[in-house]
Amino acid sequence: MESAADVLSRIFDDGDSYSSVGAEIANLSSRYATLHNVVFPKPSRTRLLAVANQKGGVGKTTTAVNLACALAHYGAQVLVIDMDPQGNASTALGVQRQHGMPTTYDVVEGRVSIENAKQTSQIFASLDLVPASIDLSGAELEVANMPNRNLLLRAALNEFLADSKVHYDYVIVDCPPSLGLLVLNAMCAVNEVLIPVQAEYYALEGLQQLLHTIELVQQNYNPDLIVSTMVITMFDRRTLLSREVYSEVKAHYPDIVLRTTIPRSVKISEAPSFAQSVISYDPRGAGSVSYGEAALEIAERSERVLNMVSKKQSSREGE
Repeated sequence: MESAADVLSRIFDDGDSYSSVGAEIANLSSRYATLHNVVFPKPSRTRLLAVANQKGGVGKTTTAVNLACALAHYGAQVLVIDMDPQGNASTALGVQRQHGMPTTYDVVEGRVSIENAKQTSQIFASLDLVPASIDLSGAELEVANMPNRNLLLRAALNEFLADSKVHYDYVIVDCPPSLGLLVLNAMCAVNEVLIPVQAEYYALEGLQQLLHTIELVQQNYNPDLIVSTMVITMFDRRTLLSREVYSEVKAHYPDIVLRTTIPRSVKISEAPSFAQSVISYDPRGAGSVSYGEAALEIAERSERVLNMVSKKQSSREGE
């Protein structure tokens, strides 16, 4: 019996080799099958990641949502905390915001625990979400004079994880596209930062500013924080610019840039309008497969990253 690749090769054969369209379809089919035959390793302890980039439009929330869904789809227990007042992650994960519904705004201000604010995804049973609302935009002013204003989310998250009957493999915090108090709370609550980098020149300039901010957080608030992952988004392999941006970032940060790149995709953009991630909306598409592969890379790197975090903690405690 012919394989899918053999069938497509025969259909699209142009005399010498089948067309790039046929090759791409065959390759995508093969990648999808490979993903579903791989066992995603689970981290030995909970990984806490903030997905951050102060530049808007780089695929930050899209990456947070789709990585979370991919990890949950392939067996991990995941908690997403939406710290963006726009609430786009909440919308993409199917939350219908209602008046009086507890959100991260209530969690940050101490009125509600994460346990009482979280909701379970209707599509992925192993994915929970603490939704956000526009009210969160006022939190920065309301808590600005509190002495522990940078550690509000950290205190709530530590308490939740200590008491939770469910073990979470990943906690993913979606940050707003800024460098304010909400982002600072997120970076103080986690020990890893995942940075989506758009495959455009200006993204490289913004990356330097973000890394400088992370360095300041490390020095002043959270010495255990590391930049564990970068992923190139909106990648177009047909353009020289995309390839150059990837090569440039990879050359500077070879150990943290994922091999997987996230392509420009209509389906990725469409999915939130149907209150879904691309993982459920278009499971066999290029966007879904790419996020699945990125999630696999992240899962496979878990022990190395956790060891890095442990070494930072041990070094600090030994001082």
